[in-house]
Amino acid sequence: MASGIFMILDDIAVLLDDAAVMSKVAAKKTAGILGDDLAVSAEKASGFSVSRELPVLWAITKGSFLNKLIILPLAFLMSAFVPWLIVPILLVGGVYLAFEGAEKVYEYFFVKDEKVKPLAAMITDEKELVDAESKKIKSAIFTDFILSIEIIMIALSAVAAETFTTQVIAVTFVAILATVGVYGLVALLVRMDDVGFYLVDKSKGLEGSKKTMYQNVGNGLITSLPKIIKILAVVGTIAMLLVGGGIFVHNIEAIHHFFDFLPAVGAELLVGILVGIVALAAEKGVHGLLHKNKDLVS
Repeated sequence: MASGIFMILDDIAVLLDDAAVMSKVAAKKTAGILGDDLAVSAEKASGFSVSRELPVLWAITKGSFLNKLIILPLAFLMSAFVPWLIVPILLVGGVYLAFEGAEKVYEYFFVKDEKVKPLAAMITDEKELVDAESKKIKSAIFTDFILSIEIIMIALSAVAAETFTTQVIAVTFVAILATVGVYGLVALLVRMDDVGFYLVDKSKGLEGSKKTMYQNVGNGLITSLPKIIKILAVVGTIAMLLVGGGIFVHNIEAIHHFFDFLPAVGAELLVGILVGIVALAAEKGVHGLLHKNKDLVS
Protein backbone atom coordinates (compact mmCIF):
# COMPACT_ATOMS: atom_id res chain seq x y z
CA MET A 1 0.00 0.00 0.00
CA ALA A 2 2.78 2.41 1.03
CA SER A 3 4.81 1.56 -2.07
CA GLY A 4 1.75 2.29 -4.25
CA ILE A 5 1.38 5.75 -2.71
CA PHE A 6 5.08 6.47 -3.30
CA MET A 7 4.73 5.38 -6.94
CA ILE A 8 1.79 7.75 -7.40
CA LEU A 9 3.74 10.58 -5.80
CA ASP A 10 6.71 9.80 -8.04
CA ASP A 11 4.48 9.88 -11.13
CA ILE A 12 3.05 13.23 -10.02
CA ALA A 13 6.57 14.60 -9.49
CA VAL A 14 7.65 13.46 -12.97
CA LEU A 15 4.50 14.97 -14.51
CA LEU A 16 5.05 18.32 -12.77
CA ASP A 17 8.71 18.30 -13.77
CA ASP A 18 7.76 17.67 -17.43
CA ALA A 19 5.08 20.35 -17.22
CA ALA A 20 7.57 22.85 -15.78
CA VAL A 21 10.06 22.18 -18.58
CA MET A 22 7.39 22.45 -21.28
CA SER A 23 5.98 25.60 -19.67
CA LYS A 24 9.39 27.23 -20.13
CA VAL A 25 9.47 26.09 -23.76
CA ALA A 26 5.95 27.42 -24.41
CA ALA A 27 6.75 30.70 -22.63
CA LYS A 28 9.83 31.19 -24.84
CA LYS A 29 7.76 30.53 -27.97
CA THR A 30 5.19 33.15 -26.95
CA ALA A 31 7.68 35.74 -25.62
CA GLY A 32 7.44 37.88 -28.74
CA ILE A 33 3.67 38.10 -28.80
CA LEU A 34 3.58 38.63 -25.01
CA GLY A 35 5.68 41.73 -25.65
CA ASP A 36 3.22 42.82 -28.32
CA ASP A 37 0.37 42.11 -25.89
CA LEU A 38 2.01 44.38 -23.31
CA ALA A 39 2.33 47.25 -25.77
CA VAL A 40 -1.23 46.86 -27.07
CA SER A 41 -2.69 46.51 -23.55
CA ALA A 42 -0.85 49.59 -22.28
CA GLU A 43 -2.14 51.58 -25.25
CA LYS A 44 -5.69 50.34 -24.69
CA ALA A 45 -5.54 51.12 -20.94
CA SER A 46 -4.42 54.72 -21.49
CA GLY A 47 -6.57 57.78 -22.16
CA PHE A 48 -8.70 57.59 -19.00
CA SER A 49 -8.81 60.10 -16.14
CA VAL A 50 -6.28 59.41 -13.36
CA SER A 51 -8.94 58.33 -10.86
CA ARG A 52 -10.34 55.77 -13.31
CA GLU A 53 -7.10 54.17 -14.53
CA LEU A 54 -6.88 51.32 -12.00
CA PRO A 55 -10.65 50.50 -11.95
CA VAL A 56 -10.62 50.39 -15.75
CA LEU A 57 -7.47 48.26 -15.80
CA TRP A 58 -9.02 45.86 -13.26
CA ALA A 59 -12.13 45.56 -15.45
CA ILE A 60 -9.94 44.73 -18.46
CA THR A 61 -7.91 42.24 -16.39
CA LYS A 62 -11.08 40.42 -15.28
CA GLY A 63 -12.20 40.34 -18.89
CA SER A 64 -8.81 38.90 -19.87
CA PHE A 65 -9.15 36.10 -17.31
CA LEU A 66 -12.64 35.34 -18.64
CA ASN A 67 -11.20 35.26 -22.18
CA LYS A 68 -8.66 32.63 -21.10
CA LEU A 69 -11.38 30.55 -19.40
CA ILE A 70 -13.33 30.53 -22.67
CA ILE A 71 -10.40 29.98 -25.02
CA LEU A 72 -8.44 27.28 -23.15
CA PRO A 73 -11.04 24.46 -23.22
CA LEU A 74 -12.07 25.35 -26.77
CA ALA A 75 -8.41 25.30 -27.88
CA PHE A 76 -7.87 21.84 -26.39
CA LEU A 77 -11.08 20.55 -27.99
CA MET A 78 -10.22 22.03 -31.40
CA SER A 79 -6.70 20.64 -31.23
CA ALA A 80 -8.09 17.18 -30.49
CA PHE A 81 -11.14 17.01 -32.78
CA VAL A 82 -11.19 19.82 -35.39
CA PRO A 83 -7.61 21.10 -35.84
CA TRP A 84 -8.50 22.41 -39.32
CA LEU A 85 -10.69 25.07 -37.66
CA ILE A 86 -7.79 26.73 -35.83
CA VAL A 87 -6.28 28.51 -38.85
CA PRO A 88 -9.54 30.14 -40.09
CA ILE A 89 -10.18 31.44 -36.56
CA LEU A 90 -6.65 32.83 -36.39
CA LEU A 91 -7.10 34.54 -39.77
CA VAL A 92 -10.30 36.25 -38.64
CA GLY A 93 -8.43 37.46 -35.58
CA GLY A 94 -5.59 38.64 -37.81
CA VAL A 95 -8.00 40.74 -39.88
CA TYR A 96 -9.36 42.36 -36.70
CA LEU A 97 -5.90 43.18 -35.31
CA ALA A 98 -4.73 44.61 -38.65
CA PHE A 99 -7.96 46.65 -38.82
CA GLU A 100 -7.36 47.99 -35.29
CA GLY A 101 -3.81 49.00 -36.21
CA ALA A 102 -4.87 50.68 -39.45
CA GLU A 103 -7.68 52.49 -37.66
CA LYS A 104 -5.20 53.88 -35.11
CA VAL A 105 -3.03 55.23 -37.93
CA TYR A 106 -6.10 56.72 -39.61
CA GLU A 107 -7.22 58.37 -36.36
CA TYR A 108 -3.74 59.79 -35.76
CA PHE A 109 -3.75 61.63 -39.08
CA PHE A 110 -7.44 62.50 -39.43
CA VAL A 111 -8.85 62.64 -35.86
CA LYS A 112 -5.72 63.91 -34.13
CA ASP A 113 -7.33 66.46 -31.79
CA GLU A 114 -9.70 63.91 -30.25
CA LYS A 115 -7.07 61.21 -29.94
CA VAL A 116 -4.60 63.02 -27.70
CA LYS A 117 -7.14 63.90 -24.99
CA PRO A 118 -8.35 61.57 -22.24
CA LEU A 119 -12.02 60.68 -22.19
CA ALA A 120 -12.65 62.92 -19.18
CA ALA A 121 -11.36 65.93 -21.16
CA MET A 122 -13.36 65.05 -24.30
CA ILE A 123 -16.72 64.33 -22.61
CA THR A 124 -18.27 66.33 -19.78
CA ASP A 125 -21.64 64.57 -19.47
CA GLU A 126 -21.33 61.83 -16.84
CA LYS A 127 -23.60 59.33 -18.63
CA GLU A 128 -21.77 59.81 -21.92
CA LEU A 129 -18.43 59.41 -20.11
CA VAL A 130 -19.55 56.11 -18.55
CA ASP A 131 -20.79 54.86 -21.94
CA ALA A 132 -17.56 55.89 -23.69
CA GLU A 133 -15.48 54.25 -20.96
CA SER A 134 -17.53 51.05 -21.17
CA LYS A 135 -17.11 50.99 -24.95
CA LYS A 136 -13.33 51.37 -24.68
CA ILE A 137 -13.13 48.62 -22.03
CA LYS A 138 -15.12 46.26 -24.28
CA SER A 139 -12.80 47.09 -27.19
CA ALA A 140 -9.75 46.37 -25.01
CA ILE A 141 -11.21 43.04 -23.83
CA PHE A 142 -12.07 42.00 -27.39
CA THR A 143 -8.55 42.85 -28.58
CA ASP A 144 -7.20 40.85 -25.63
CA PHE A 145 -9.41 37.96 -26.75
CA ILE A 146 -7.80 37.95 -30.21
CA LEU A 147 -4.27 38.20 -28.80
CA SER A 148 -5.08 35.48 -26.24
CA ILE A 149 -6.11 33.10 -29.03
CA GLU A 150 -2.77 33.66 -30.76
CA ILE A 151 -0.79 33.23 -27.51
CA ILE A 152 -2.60 30.04 -26.54
CA MET A 153 -2.36 28.52 -30.02
CA ILE A 154 1.38 29.20 -30.20
CA ALA A 155 1.89 27.75 -26.72
CA LEU A 156 -0.21 24.71 -27.65
CA SER A 157 1.80 24.10 -30.81
CA ALA A 158 5.02 24.19 -28.77
CA VAL A 159 3.86 21.30 -26.56
CA ALA A 160 1.79 19.40 -29.16
CA ALA A 161 3.97 16.28 -28.87
CA GLU A 162 3.48 16.02 -25.08
CA THR A 163 0.76 14.20 -23.16
CA PHE A 164 -2.63 15.87 -22.84
CA THR A 165 -2.10 16.54 -19.11
CA THR A 166 1.26 18.21 -19.75
CA GLN A 167 -0.33 20.30 -22.50
CA VAL A 168 -3.07 21.49 -20.16
CA ILE A 169 -0.64 22.46 -17.37
CA ALA A 170 1.90 24.16 -19.65
CA VAL A 171 -0.58 26.11 -21.77
CA THR A 172 -2.63 27.13 -18.73
CA PHE A 173 0.56 28.44 -17.09
CA VAL A 174 1.34 30.56 -20.15
CA ALA A 175 -2.25 31.84 -20.26
CA ILE A 176 -2.11 32.93 -16.60
CA LEU A 177 1.33 34.48 -17.14
CA ALA A 178 -0.04 36.41 -20.13
CA THR A 179 -2.72 38.04 -17.96
CA VAL A 180 -0.97 38.52 -14.61
CA GLY A 181 2.38 39.52 -16.12
CA VAL A 182 1.07 41.82 -18.82
CA TYR A 183 -1.59 43.66 -16.82
CA GLY A 184 0.61 43.76 -13.71
CA LEU A 185 3.25 45.62 -15.72
CA VAL A 186 0.61 47.89 -17.27
CA ALA A 187 -0.67 48.75 -13.77
CA LEU A 188 2.87 49.69 -12.70
CA LEU A 189 3.29 51.85 -15.79
CA VAL A 190 0.05 53.82 -15.43
CA ARG A 191 0.75 54.52 -11.73
CA MET A 192 4.37 55.51 -12.27
CA ASP A 193 3.57 59.18 -11.71
CA ASP A 194 2.06 58.38 -8.28
CA VAL A 195 5.41 56.91 -7.23
CA GLY A 196 7.07 60.05 -8.57
CA PHE A 197 4.82 62.35 -6.54
CA TYR A 198 5.43 60.21 -3.45
CA LEU A 199 9.22 60.51 -3.84
CA VAL A 200 9.04 64.29 -4.41
CA ASP A 201 6.85 64.67 -1.32
CA LYS A 202 9.18 62.47 0.75
CA SER A 203 12.19 64.54 -0.31
CA LYS A 204 10.79 67.55 1.57
CA GLY A 205 11.82 65.99 4.88
CA LEU A 206 15.33 65.13 3.69
CA GLU A 207 18.56 67.03 3.19
CA GLY A 208 21.64 66.94 1.01
CA SER A 209 22.30 64.41 -1.73
CA LYS A 210 19.48 62.11 -0.61
CA LYS A 211 16.97 64.95 -1.04
CA THR A 212 18.34 65.69 -4.53
CA MET A 213 18.21 62.03 -5.51
CA TYR A 214 14.57 61.63 -4.39
CA GLN A 215 13.57 64.82 -6.24
CA ASN A 216 15.39 63.85 -9.45
CA VAL A 217 13.99 60.31 -9.51
CA GLY A 218 10.48 61.51 -8.61
CA ASN A 219 10.43 64.29 -11.21
CA GLY A 220 11.91 61.88 -13.76
CA LEU A 221 9.06 59.40 -13.21
CA ILE A 222 6.42 62.16 -13.40
CA THR A 223 7.75 63.72 -16.61
CA SER A 224 8.57 60.43 -18.35
CA LEU A 225 5.13 58.80 -17.94
CA PRO A 226 3.35 60.79 -20.71
CA LYS A 227 6.28 60.08 -23.05
CA ILE A 228 6.22 56.36 -22.24
CA ILE A 229 2.45 56.21 -22.84
CA LYS A 230 2.90 57.93 -26.22
CA ILE A 231 5.71 55.54 -27.15
CA LEU A 232 3.61 52.54 -26.09
CA ALA A 233 0.69 53.86 -28.16
CA VAL A 234 2.93 53.84 -31.23
CA VAL A 235 4.48 50.47 -30.35
CA GLY A 236 1.01 49.04 -29.64
CA THR A 237 -0.24 50.13 -33.05
CA ILE A 238 2.78 48.62 -34.80
CA ALA A 239 2.37 45.48 -32.69
CA MET A 240 -1.24 45.02 -33.83
CA LEU A 241 -0.15 45.33 -37.46
CA LEU A 242 2.75 42.92 -36.90
CA VAL A 243 0.68 40.28 -35.12
CA GLY A 244 -2.20 40.61 -37.60
CA GLY A 245 0.14 40.37 -40.58
CA GLY A 246 2.15 37.60 -38.92
CA ILE A 247 -0.94 35.43 -38.64
CA PHE A 248 -1.37 35.59 -42.44
CA VAL A 249 2.34 35.17 -43.21
CA HIS A 250 2.73 32.11 -40.96
CA ASN A 251 -0.54 30.39 -41.83
CA ILE A 252 -0.96 30.98 -45.58
CA GLU A 253 1.83 29.36 -47.59
CA ALA A 254 1.28 31.50 -50.71
CA ILE A 255 1.63 34.76 -48.76
CA HIS A 256 4.70 33.43 -46.94
CA HIS A 257 6.46 32.59 -50.21
CA PHE A 258 5.33 35.76 -51.99
CA PHE A 259 7.05 37.94 -49.38
CA ASP A 260 10.03 35.68 -48.67
CA PHE A 261 12.38 38.29 -50.22
CA LEU A 262 11.67 40.49 -47.18
CA PRO A 263 12.89 40.01 -43.60
CA ALA A 264 10.24 38.28 -41.45
CA VAL A 265 9.36 41.48 -39.56
CA GLY A 266 9.11 43.48 -42.78
CA ALA A 267 6.81 40.90 -44.38
CA GLU A 268 4.57 40.77 -41.31
CA LEU A 269 4.31 44.56 -41.08
CA LEU A 270 3.63 45.00 -44.80
CA VAL A 271 0.96 42.29 -44.85
CA GLY A 272 -0.57 43.75 -41.68
CA ILE A 273 -0.76 47.18 -43.29
CA LEU A 274 -2.29 45.82 -46.50
CA VAL A 275 -4.87 43.70 -44.66
CA GLY A 276 -5.62 46.62 -42.33
CA ILE A 277 -6.17 49.04 -45.21
CA VAL A 278 -8.56 46.62 -46.94
CA ALA A 279 -10.45 45.93 -43.70
CA LEU A 280 -10.65 49.64 -42.81
CA ALA A 281 -11.82 50.56 -46.31
CA ALA A 282 -14.49 47.84 -46.13
CA GLU A 283 -15.64 49.08 -42.72
CA LYS A 284 -15.81 52.69 -43.91
CA GLY A 285 -17.67 51.61 -47.05
CA VAL A 286 -20.25 49.57 -45.13
CA HIS A 287 -20.64 52.38 -42.58
CA GLY A 288 -21.14 54.89 -45.38
CA LEU A 289 -23.77 52.74 -47.12
CA LEU A 290 -25.68 52.17 -43.88
CA HIS A 291 -25.58 55.90 -43.10
CA LYS A 292 -26.74 56.75 -46.65
CA ASN A 293 -29.63 54.26 -46.47
CA LYS A 294 -30.63 55.64 -43.09
CA ASP A 295 -30.76 59.17 -44.50
CA LEU A 296 -32.87 57.98 -47.47
CA VAL A 297 -35.34 56.22 -45.16
CA SER A 298 -35.67 59.24 -42.90
